[in-house]
Amino acid sequence: MKLKKIWKIIFGLLLICIIGGILLIFLYNYELSPVDSSDKVEISFTIKPGVSTKNIAKNLMDAKLIHNDNFFVIYLKLHKINNLQASTYKLNRAMNMKNIIKIISNGEGYNPNEIKITFKDGKNIKNIATIISENTNNSYEDVISKAKDISYLDKIIEKYWFVDNSIKNNNLYYPLEGLLFPNTYIFSSKDVSIEEIFDKMLAEMDNKLSLYKNDIEKSKYSVFEILTLASLVEKEGKTKDFSNIASTFINRLNKGMNLSSCASAYYGVGMDFNEIGIATSDMINNKNNYNTYIVKGLPAGPISSVSADAIESVIKPKSTDYLYFLSDNEGNTYFFKTYSEHQNKEKELKKEGKWQR
Repeated sequence: MKLKKIWKIIFGLLLICIIGGILLIFLYNYELSPVDSSDKVEISFTIKPGVSTKNIAKNLMDAKLIHNDNFFVIYLKLHKINNLQASTYKLNRAMNMKNIIKIISNGEGYNPNEIKITFKDGKNIKNIATIISENTNNSYEDVISKAKDISYLDKIIEKYWFVDNSIKNNNLYYPLEGLLFPNTYIFSSKDVSIEEIFDKMLAEMDNKLSLYKNDIEKSKYSVFEILTLASLVEKEGKTKDFSNIASTFINRLNKGMNLSSCASAYYGVGMDFNEIGIATSDMINNKNNYNTYIVKGLPAGPISSVSADAIESVIKPKSTDYLYFLSDNEGNTYFFKTYSEHQNKEKELKKEGKWQR
């Protein structure tokens, strides 16, 4: 009798487990299923930057796009999905939950207010501020102000490994000069904040520099110094010449020579390089912390944004004996070991009408 009772209990428990399992499978499939498979009317669903997963789930349920917000959150955790993208999406109630998650995690959204801003290599912070003011609802003055805001500078020093107190040097014209990586960026609307733009550009610089973290640690230059030197390289020649220009500058630094960069002389007096052709004697003799005709070693800081090629040319410099270079009017750059070679080439180019300033 006792054995029969035990088997009845076991059978009962098994039955409960089987029924429970069937119910769980049914419930699981139900939660994944479309809210209304016949309703294909488009619903515009927006995920704003910084919104929590829990709030996204609640908003999806309120829009009747999913059955249960708690299940949605649990499903994401179980499947280790944590990359829901801020954007505006075209969804409908005939979509199952897996499909909705795929769309919003891949950022397959549609946003009629979305804007695209391109920042070109070698542009300085004033150019960047102008581009931002022309493409967003932020003013030029507000961009410049944010780029000098001490509380914001402290925040990014804490957030990014490659940013340190060097950017709080009082000799700098613009603390964020050279730290904002030039690229094309997409933002949700013209109402994008200046911080969001800067943070996106800083994050991209983080990505680029992280590729060379081991080389940077072995370098005798700090990250700030690398970006400073890279900005001179960026402004002094074309991409094909970067490695030789970087090598020339590094050779001059090693010998204790002035870098004598016309680009730094321009920046020192607040002008864009090539604005009037070649640095004037007034520029060259102007005493400021950027003018490398006056300053020994590197200027106070970067003079422009820098490309990945310029950065690499400094981090992995080419080995040469060059100490001088000059460029002609056709965009060709020539490199020399001695000053006399440099002078002879300059005379030759002038005679040919290729070195007119």
